[in-house]
Amino acid sequence: MNKYNICFISFFFLFFFMLINFFMMIYFIMNNMVVFLEWEIISFNSTIIVMSILLDWMSLLFMMFVSLISSSVIFYSKEYMSSELNLSRFIMLVLLFVFSMILLIISPNMISIFLGWDGLGLVSYCLVIYYQNIKSYNAGMLTALSNRIGDVMILMLVSWMLNYGSWNYIFYLDFMKNDYSMKIIGVLVIIAAMTKSAQIPFSSWLPAAMAAPTPVSALVHSSTLVTAGVYLLIRFNNLLIDMFFFKLLLLLSGLTMMMAGICANYEFDLKKIIALSTLSQLGLMMSILSMGFYDLAFFHLLTHAMFKALLFMCAGVIIHMMNDNQDIRLMGGVSLYIPLTSLCMNISNLALCGIPFLAGFYSKDMILEVVSMSNLNLLVFYLYYFSTGLTMFYTIRLLMYLMINDLNLLKIYNLYDENYIMLKSMFILLFMSLVTGSLLSWMIFYYPYMIYLSFSMKMMVIYVSIIGLLMGWMISNMNIYSLNKFIKFYYLSVFFTTMWFLPNLSTYGVNYYFLKLGQNLVKNVDMGWMEMYSGQGFYKIIKFYSLINIIFQMNNFKIYLFSFILWIMIYIILIMI
Repeated sequence: MNKYNICFISFFFLFFFMLINFFMMIYFIMNNMVVFLEWEIISFNSTIIVMSILLDWMSLLFMMFVSLISSSVIFYSKEYMSSELNLSRFIMLVLLFVFSMILLIISPNMISIFLGWDGLGLVSYCLVIYYQNIKSYNAGMLTALSNRIGDVMILMLVSWMLNYGSWNYIFYLDFMKNDYSMKIIGVLVIIAAMTKSAQIPFSSWLPAAMAAPTPVSALVHSSTLVTAGVYLLIRFNNLLIDMFFFKLLLLLSGLTMMMAGICANYEFDLKKIIALSTLSQLGLMMSILSMGFYDLAFFHLLTHAMFKALLFMCAGVIIHMMNDNQDIRLMGGVSLYIPLTSLCMNISNLALCGIPFLAGFYSKDMILEVVSMSNLNLLVFYLYYFSTGLTMFYTIRLLMYLMINDLNLLKIYNLYDENYIMLKSMFILLFMSLVTGSLLSWMIFYYPYMIYLSFSMKMMVIYVSIIGLLMGWMISNMNIYSLNKFIKFYYLSVFFTTMWFLPNLSTYGVNYYFLKLGQNLVKNVDMGWMEMYSGQGFYKIIKFYSLINIIFQMNNFKIYLFSFILWIMIYIILIMI
């Protein structure tokens, strides 16, 4: 019984913490308050290391959401991980993860942000390798090393900010825009945020991190690890808005959004489909953020956190019920056996698509309408709307496979597996998925956005969603032979279905060839540098250069002509300079 006590204690502590944050946030918004606390830890050579805490409505609201989702996840884990002997160790890791995120949220100081940032990376590695097998170890290593790039950027940022006397980024809001040397800070922040929020070219770790237990996926991929990069850019938003790299980020995040949507349509692993939908929504947040609408990005971050955590929890129940099987081709008719879980899953999926009056609609529809009203080129506009259609596409495909098609499992056993402990935690998030959008739109925005569009542009989201719905229904009804005829270009389809070769580039591309190079180098160095650069080694070098000299002295007209043109070109360039 002792191992369950920690679940209840953690749940009540986090839920109580969420209520405190909620009431404080209401008070801060009504009175337009900000509390800034500083504690000087050490002063050395005029460099002061301080622990700072910034409490405003944004940090309190985000902390409230993180605590609510993590309390639901811990309550859910009591049943989901009940067969686990070391349940207390698992809960401790989750609590450490939540603590790292909260430290990141309340810190305006780059030192304490780095502690939270690095804590997220290290604890996420421990959680991804929790089921100790080869797949988990590989996924954990890919996750840790990809995030390590962002950690190095933050470390370089900390050392660069030493030039300016303080690590508190809020002090640089006024003069950053005019100071070119401060642009380095902007570049480092953007690269760090791109690694943590898995934008191209760092996208491959996010689907790989699905090797973690499902409660961890619900926490990591909704409100903590992947949103840390978005949150950091929201905090740094005023400093970065006129940078060229922000425009590059708009393109890359738009491509991430489209890539994830296309890949989710070809994927058959239930958790990977949901992970790719997370990647798509992260691209949406980063792209609207790079256009300067940080409040819209924050709004979508919060609404997305609710229904995505619920979606992962429903997926966990279905995977349990299907005898730990994640292949959607073997599933079907789930709504007959677990109706309440299916209700939660359908509502969270529809919220993801932006169906009117659910949580996702308020943020997603506003983002797309602001994009329609902005002065953008056709490519970015196309990426936004095409990705919105793809979201509907893979969601309907998933629902067809899970709810409507026949059950394809080879075994017959009792499929009823609805557990009231899991359902209670899911119903908390279900209620929040229904009301979060409208509540936040009243709380966050002091005045409504004035969006002036024609009727056809206003209805564009509905048109795209209906097209995506029809395509998803058609594709899920196709058999595999007609689908192969449909995809005539095999290599193009492989390119689109394998995340644009990013997983291969992130694994073989960065280690295999470099290790091979190192192996040759070590083999040569083992022979000794004397052997390489004297005796036979020096003879080989002279022989190589003498061969080149012989080629030049072959009295070949082409060589003379080429060298003449080359020198003329160099001469013209020198005159122009």
